[in-house]
Amino acid sequence: MFQGFGLPELGLILLVALIIFGPSKLPQVGKSVGKALREFRESSSEVTKAINEGVHGPAEEKKD
Repeated sequence: MFQGFGLPELGLILLVALIIFGPSKLPQVGKSVGKALREFRESSSEVTKAINEGVHGPAEEKKD
């Protein structure tokens, strides 16, 4: 169903964003989206790390 974004799709999204926000606000919107994606990536990495430690860490301690 969803195979990813190609160049035409990204161009269409950029055009729609340009129409909605205007050329003066577009850099601010891009910066905000980039910051949100970076924070999401960091938090998902922390959750994955916590899950891995939770699965492997306590199991090794209970072997005593």
